[in-house]
Parts: sequence; structure tokens; C-alpha cells
Amino acid sequence: MVTAYETVAVTFRFGDVEVDPARFEVRRAGATTPVEPQVFDLLLYLITHRDRVVTKAELLDNLWGDRFVSESALTSRIKAARKAVGDDGREQRVVRTVHGRGYRFVADLAAAPVAATEATAPPPGGAPAQTVRFCRAGDGIRLAYAVSGEGAPLLKAANWLSHLDYDWESPVWHHWWEALSRTRRLIRYDARGCGLSDWDVDDFNMEVWTRDLETVVDAAGVDRFDLLGISQGGAVAQAYAATHPDRVRKLVLYGTYLRGRRARARTPEQVAESDLQVQLARVGWGRDDPSFRRVFAMQFMPNGTFELWEQFAELQRRTTSPENAVRFLESYRRIDVSQLAPEITVPTLVLHSRDDRRVPVEEGRRVAATIPGSRFVTLESSNHILLADEPAWPRFLEEVERFLAPDG
Repeated sequence: MVTAYETVAVTFRFGDVEVDPARFEVRRAGATTPVEPQVFDLLLYLITHRDRVVTKAELLDNLWGDRFVSESALTSRIKAARKAVGDDGREQRVVRTVHGRGYRFVADLAAAPVAATEATAPPPGGAPAQTVRFCRAGDGIRLAYAVSGEGAPLLKAANWLSHLDYDWESPVWHHWWEALSRTRRLIRYDARGCGLSDWDVDDFNMEVWTRDLETVVDAAGVDRFDLLGISQGGAVAQAYAATHPDRVRKLVLYGTYLRGRRARARTPEQVAESDLQVQLARVGWGRDDPSFRRVFAMQFMPNGTFELWEQFAELQRRTTSPENAVRFLESYRRIDVSQLAPEITVPTLVLHSRDDRRVPVEEGRRVAATIPGSRFVTLESSNHILLADEPAWPRFLEEVERFLAPDG
């Protein structure tokens, strides 16, 4: 099932809370409160049906569709929705439980129209507008994908730390998607457990991620396309390209690897370093103090400014839950596509920063040496995510554009 996201051109306000459907945001006293997509949908559903009690069965049907879930899952979402808007089960000032029947939104509400320029404007900076749609994976998980720009299709395999909407505001990713949308029809999606896709998921593994990529390809209606994989998304792209050579025209990989940290660890020190990454997320991801998340920022962008590190920490906070962050890292470090990469037959370009602190350049060279006929380009940078103002960024774009050209 594919559902186009229809922007509701109002912002709902009650007390110091704003629920903004156009931006997928809940704000309290002007500050954005991270909310899982399904919790946001539940809150919005109750608001738009505030004239009546919404039964539990109706909520389960509309939020989970054909997926079988227990009522405890709904109860946990109600609890999370109340917490997001400063309510709780005792006071029930916003969401009231009607025992034996369901729930009702009861706060005094003001629906303020959004200015036309805000509702219809493209992402900041004059970038091409994007359309967000949703599709369902085989196990019922809702995946969000976005299309921006015009031209030949370029599909990016999902990597963590993405949020289809917020990425356009963040200086971490904005320049990436703006530049790649200028000359192509860029198709991106949020991985399960991340961004606008469902956060409440059971499986995090390569098989599921590859199937999710297949689902998005079919939902987007593209037959043959260029495929971009960044970081661990590059491993998913390699797996897909190896098993779907008829769908992929050309493959671009940046900052990626064949094996994750734990899978390639050979010494006790390397194993300990891999474990430490997970422990940092487990201890510090959900804290209000961003110092733990800043550790990841300095690894991903060591040449970034303090302000950019703060923006990266905010991106981490918005894109996924602390629990999912740990599960992502646990799964990513065990990735191993070393048996699939030699089977890739499509033209492949592999790029890597020379002094990448997150994924050593030797891993990129290993990828290029394993994929038959691939070309390797070293970029003069220390950043895992290239910055807009560093010389390596235009070099990256130049190499990618040349490679993806019809006669490239």
C-alpha cells in the first residue's frame, strides 16, 4: 500500500503545545519534542476526531493496519503521546480514557492556518520540493520515502541518522540532498526504526534491510535506477546490487565497508572499541545532556565546528529512540557482505575520505578490491559525512556526476 502524505495546512495549538502536521512535529513552548511517527499519528488522529470517543479497535486498525498487535502496544503509544504533550494517565487533561470504549482528545484546541508560503514552500535554501509517501513492508512496518528533483532516478539506500523532513533543515545533510536533487530524481527513505518510518520494530538485520529497499523500489515505481549507498547503507546497497543486477544501472558507494566493526575485529582492542560504541549509545543517547551524542558527532565530522556538532547531536536525538540507537549499532557492527560483493556485476564507483575517523579508508579500498571492475576514489578529508564548505565535497559531486552520466 502506498499513501501520499497530504499536508494539513493548520497547526493545532493547546496550552503551550503545537502539533504541526506539515512538519511532523510536536513543539512545547517553542521547542521540538521528539516523537515516534506512530505516536504522532495517534495524537493527530485523536485531534482530528476530537468530536467523539475513538475506540481502541479503530485506533488499532488505523495505526497498525493488518499487523496483529496487543492492546498493550496501544496503551504504550497513548502513554507516549501524553508524555509528549505534558499530560499523564492521572490528570488526563489532553487525552482522556473512556473505560471500556477508547480515548478522546479533550484539551481546548485552536487550529491556526499555516501561511500559504509555509505550507507549500520547498525545503529551505531554494532546494527542490519533496513529496513524502508511505508504503508497507511485508511484515506490516510502515516505511516513509521521499522524492525530490527531476531527471534520471537515483535511489539512496537508507542509513541511520536520517529524517526525511528534518534533514532539509539540518546542516548535516541539507547540502547532500539539495545537490543530488538538482540534476536527478532523488528517492530517499528512512530505515525502519528511524525518522518518519515506524520506530516500533522487531527486526534489525541485513535480510530485512534489503527487503525494505525492495519494498521502496516497488512503491516508487522505478524499473531501473542508479543506487547510492553511504556508510552502512552502502552494505545494503551492495547486497541489493548483487541480487538485483537487472534493476541497478550503476552503483555509487561512499564511506562504506564489507564488514562491520565487530565482524572485522581481530584483536581484543578492536573488540573492546566496538563494544564501547554500543555502550556509549546505551548510556548517553537519551540524556538531555548532549555530551555523549557529541562523541559520535566528532567521529563523523572531526573537522566540523562546535555548532555543527551540536546540530549533529540534535539530529541524533530527533531521528530515533535511545533503544533503537543501541539496536542499530548492535546490528551494524555485525554486517558482513563479503560473500555478496564479488557477485556485483554493475559498474561501481567507490569513494572514501582518506582520514575517515568512523570507517577507515582501508575498508573502502577493500570494498573496491572485492567488487569486480570497480573504481576507487580517495577524497582529501577526515570527515565521514562530507561538509558543505570543504574541498572534498565538490570533488565528490564531480566524480559522482561524471560516473552517472549516460556515457560515464
